[in-house]
Amino acid sequence: MSVKPAVGFIGIGAMGEPMALNLIKAGYQLTVYARRAEAAAALVKAGAALAATPAEVARASAIVVTMVTTAADCEQVTLGAQGIIEGAAAGAVVIDMATISPLAARRIAEALAARGIEHIDAPVSGGPMGARDGTLSIMAGGADAVFARVKPLFEAMGKTILHMGDHGAGQVTKACNQLSLTVTLQGVAEAINLAARCGVDPVKVREAMLGGFAASRVLELFGKRMVERDFEHGVDARFYHKDLNIVLGLTHELGLPSPAAAVTLQQINALVGRGGAYSDFSRMIEVLEQAGGAK
Repeated sequence: MSVKPAVGFIGIGAMGEPMALNLIKAGYQLTVYARRAEAAAALVKAGAALAATPAEVARASAIVVTMVTTAADCEQVTLGAQGIIEGAAAGAVVIDMATISPLAARRIAEALAARGIEHIDAPVSGGPMGARDGTLSIMAGGADAVFARVKPLFEAMGKTILHMGDHGAGQVTKACNQLSLTVTLQGVAEAINLAARCGVDPVKVREAMLGGFAASRVLELFGKRMVERDFEHGVDARFYHKDLNIVLGLTHELGLPSPAAAVTLQQINALVGRGGAYSDFSRMIEVLEQAGGAK
């Protein structure tokens, strides 16, 4: 039996913690870093070593996984002072599993390559539940041989694992996913709001829609939260705000029309502006209700 490589993990949040725990369960020895050491308590209890800097994580690891929030965060922990690049040996692999711009992913990959360090961009879909259950969808970009090398890690964290192409291809795929998801959620929210304003039970309307061509995972999961008014147990709306800005940045750069994305982003802007940034994205329905005069 081959010896599992030492793995580093940076970014211990709602997604990162359960992903890292699944790696420990799969038999990987982890070294972790968190800006607040207490955030890593559950991982340390499970057997992970705690490092003081990302560079220290890299010195202890053959493969380093990052799961931070923004492109700026990724560049800081990877390329900044005391970043991964300062501790990683030539031949090490950095796997960025956050959702960032493909352009940022390629910039990071190029900077690492200049030091002989490999890079895979591998954003995920599936939310905290998928992270806990190890059923994430993982879409990866990078060299074939490097993807094959790190695929066993992905298999400990996800169920659908696809190599999409060269550097940045994983992020392009995630952008497409978020475009479809956010626009679909806007349509689900409008449908449920319409049902309620017409005096028809939204719970029954959703049930009927799930039995026809309008059925989708968005209607199933987010629609359920809408009709149950459960806005505190999912993925923060602020993340979709970030992701849809990435989508529109790409479409603007390419000169592509994306009117549905633009309208949906304005709705998310309204949700964030009214204090819903840290609520589940399903809270979008309240923006429509308020605009329509619902109390």
